[in-house]
Amino acid sequence: MIVGERITDYIHSLERDRGPLLEEIAREARKNYIPIIREETAALLQTLVAAKRPQAILEVGTAVGYSALLMAQVMPRECSITTIEKYEKRIPQARENFRRAGEEERIHLLEGDAQEILKTLSGPFDLIFMDAAKGQYLGWLPRILQLLSPGGMLISDNVLQDGDIVESRFAVERRNRTIHGRMREYLYELKHMDSLVTSVVPIGDGVTISVLREEMK
Repeated sequence: MIVGERITDYIHSLERDRGPLLEEIAREARKNYIPIIREETAALLQTLVAAKRPQAILEVGTAVGYSALLMAQVMPRECSITTIEKYEKRIPQARENFRRAGEEERIHLLEGDAQEILKTLSGPFDLIFMDAAKGQYLGWLPRILQLLSPGGMLISDNVLQDGDIVESRFAVERRNRTIHGRMREYLYELKHMDSLVTSVVPIGDGVTISVLREEMK
């Protein structure tokens, strides 16, 4: 837990009901250990989408469609979301959730490996939400930035690894060391690229918010 539990619980207590469908999706996902964004991260995501008012959104990592539907709740009517998922068992659930929400026309789900699908997209996207395999963020970054519109926003979730990001690699479980190293490199790149202005926000499991400077595109 990056932020104290009492503060997190209090923040959760302030949240408004997001509607019966989203509440059901979140409840079922947590019951079945399907990774979805945390409540405080969900609120931040919706706020950023509402502020940015994008015309096109790219999401890398659909899971069961929860975060895509969160964004759809607050994005402009004419906006569309392209979302990528490779885990076959979750794809039918996501499609059904989009259907139940009446968002099939605005949310387009692409099935397969993000590394390959990203090569086929033309963009530009005004907002990109990364919430997939953490060890791949660094490898995807060059193509992600090509797809991002000038002044566009890149939001990356799960970047602080429950606080483990500050630990020495030898203090991290052996199976997590590669991801740990890659995420530290990813955060360094985001903070040191001249083309980006980036903030690291220690809520949920850590979020970065990066804006592509228009004059650097």
